[in-house]
Amino acid sequence: MKDTTPTILIVDDEPLNIRLLDIVLKKNGYRTLSCTSGPEARALAAEHSPDLILLDVLMPDEDGYATCALLKQQSQTSDIPIIFISALTDTSSKVRGLEVGGVDFISKPFEKAEVLARVKVHLKLRFTYRALIEAQAQRLAQVQDAQQALLVLPAELPEAGFAVRYEPVLEAGGDFYDVLHVGGTTFDYVVADVSGHDLGTSYITSALKALLSQNCNLVTSPAESLTMINSVLCRILTGGTHITAGFARLNREQRTLRYINAGHPAPVLVRAGGGIEIPQPSGDILGVFDAVWFEALELSVQPGDRLFMYTDGLIEGFGDKKMTREDGLARLCATCEAYRDLPLTQTVNAIHEALAVPGTPREDDTILLALEV
Repeated sequence: MKDTTPTILIVDDEPLNIRLLDIVLKKNGYRTLSCTSGPEARALAAEHSPDLILLDVLMPDEDGYATCALLKQQSQTSDIPIIFISALTDTSSKVRGLEVGGVDFISKPFEKAEVLARVKVHLKLRFTYRALIEAQAQRLAQVQDAQQALLVLPAELPEAGFAVRYEPVLEAGGDFYDVLHVGGTTFDYVVADVSGHDLGTSYITSALKALLSQNCNLVTSPAESLTMINSVLCRILTGGTHITAGFARLNREQRTLRYINAGHPAPVLVRAGGGIEIPQPSGDILGVFDAVWFEALELSVQPGDRLFMYTDGLIEGFGDKKMTREDGLARLCATCEAYRDLPLTQTVNAIHEALAVPGTPREDDTILLALEV
């Protein structure tokens, strides 16, 4: 039988504090690990994947804030809840702890009852989160034979201001896009690519459609949404299948564009006033690693700015005219510039036909989706 005893990592440069916490936690049925420095903590967390970390703030060389920030940047440790324990009790210290990724703050000298109560609350939240992921995975396993969900068309969501060209190699392709109205003047735009393009990938795109609908909303950031979606995908994808994705959230009223990238080709941002930018935040692919990390990039945009999102089939060439991704991206940028003055739908069609000439043999699906601010 699998041992489900929660493991808690204690990090403090004072051995006495470690000893006190170790006694309290073990008496209440928890398994513990301990160390006295940030680098040691990061190594232990990566190796043992504890369910919770109790982290001191004031430590020599690498303080608790730095340790927490580094843990949140690593895929293996990014989802482990961290409770700071510190003699610092001012509001700014607590706020800083939350800003770098901590979930709670316990003041020293700590009370046994408070420590146990807060540990229990955050372990319960963690286990509830895992149970929710498992429940979603089980529900989505029932749609494995379903065909690709219907894709939203620009005419069905005109206020989103987008145009798209999608050409699968097969009737049920492995490329996918979706556009969602998440509230007010805020919209999410997603372009994804499932590894492989046989008919068996169609159920994955259906699952991805359902997961986006369930997990994208105003109170959940794009990174949080993809993290949740990844946890489910890890339980339903098999045989080395993975997904890359680009995720843009546009707040039209505030004129802000937030973009994250899950191992996907970088988009092209064509500024209305002239110039082209290539946003390239880092991020893990989906469906492979239980814990993932995404860098969020936030851009100010102006009316007329256009963001072009696509799948790699569009930039890798066709038939005998294969090219590197770098060369393909340069070609895409030049083509976006050449057709920038056309209406959005005409621009998308013109770019797609310039890059994927009609009638040329192709081995991969292609999507080109553009949004205009």
